Amino acid sequence: MALLRLVPDETSYRFMWWRKISFPLSIVLAVASIAVFVTIGLNYGIDFKGGTVIEMRTEGPADISAIRSELGTLNLGDVQVQEFGSPEEVLVRIEEQPGGELAQQSVVGKVRAAFEDDNIDFRRVEVVGPRVSSELARAGAIAVGTSLIAILFYIWFRFEWQFAVGAILTTANDVIVTIGLFVILQLDFSLSSIAAVLTIIGYSLNDTVVVYDRIRENLRRYKKMSLTDVLDRSINETLSRTTLTSVTTLLALISLWIFGGEVIRSFTLAMIFGIVIGTYSSIFLAAPFLILLNLRGDGKSPDGDDAEPDADADPAAAA
Repeated sequence: MALLRLVPDETSYRFMWWRKISFPLSIVLAVASIAVFVTIGLNYGIDFKGGTVIEMRTEGPADISAIRSELGTLNLGDVQVQEFGSPEEVLVRIEEQPGGELAQQSVVGKVRAAFEDDNIDFRRVEVVGPRVSSELARAGAIAVGTSLIAILFYIWFRFEWQFAVGAILTTANDVIVTIGLFVILQLDFSLSSIAAVLTIIGYSLNDTVVVYDRIRENLRRYKKMSLTDVLDRSINETLSRTTLTSVTTLLALISLWIFGGEVIRSFTLAMIFGIVIGTYSSIFLAAPFLILLNLRGDGKSPDGDDAEPDADADPAAAA
C-alpha cells in the first residue's frame, strides 16, 4: 500500500493560509469565464443549433479544399469541413436549413449524390431539427440547475447550512470555469458536453463531501482547536485519498484523450480540466468557505482556546 501513496501520511500543510491566494484567483477565473461567455459565447454544436453532421472516409488522404468546393456548389449556407482524426476522415458540418426537419433530411441526400462517384464511405450522419435542438438546450439547462438545487438540499440535510452553501459555491465555481474553457478554446458544446459538466459536478461534490465529512468529525473531536486548525488537519488527513483518486482518474482520461479519437476529444478534455479544477476547489475553496461563512463564530471554540486538541482525541487520524 505504501507504493500507492502519493502523499505521506503525516502531512501538516497550512492550506487555510493559501485562501489569501485561492479566493482572489478563483474570483478572477470565474469573472473572466462569465465575461468571455457573454462577449464571445459558446460554440454550440449541432445538438443545440440544429443542422447536419456528416462523417466521411475517403480511400486515400482527403482533399479538404476539393470537398469544400464541391459542397459550396450545393448552396447549403455555412458549411464547415475539417480533417477528423486521420487524413482519410473528414467531418462536415452544415448549418440548419430553412424549411423544417424535412429540409435538414434533404441535405443528406444532396451530399450523398454529390460524392456518389468518389467512393466515399459515409460513416456517420446526424440530423437535428431546430425544434429538437431547442428542447435539448432547455433540458440541458434544467439538468444542471436541478442537480445544483438537489445538492444544496442534500448537503443542508446531511450537514449544516454552511456546508451546503460552501458545496454549492465550490461546485458552481467548477462549472463556471469549465464553461469558460469551452468558450476560450471554442470547443464544440453538445449534449456530451452537458454530460461532462454533470460528471464534473458529481466528482467535485464527492471530493467536497469527503473533506466535509472529515471536518465534521474533527469539529466534534477537537472542540478546543481553532476552526482554521481543524480545517487544515481535516484536509491533510484526506489529502492522500484526494490525490490518489484524482491521479488515477486523470490517467484514464488522458488515455481516452490521446487514443479515443476526435468524437470524444472535447468531452475528455473538459473532463481532464474539470478533475483538475475540482481537486483544486475541494482543497483550496470548499473548506475556506466555511471560515467565510462563520461556521464556528470567530473561528475558535466558545472559550477561546485554539491551541491544543482535546486530551482524548486521536492525533493520528488517518485519511
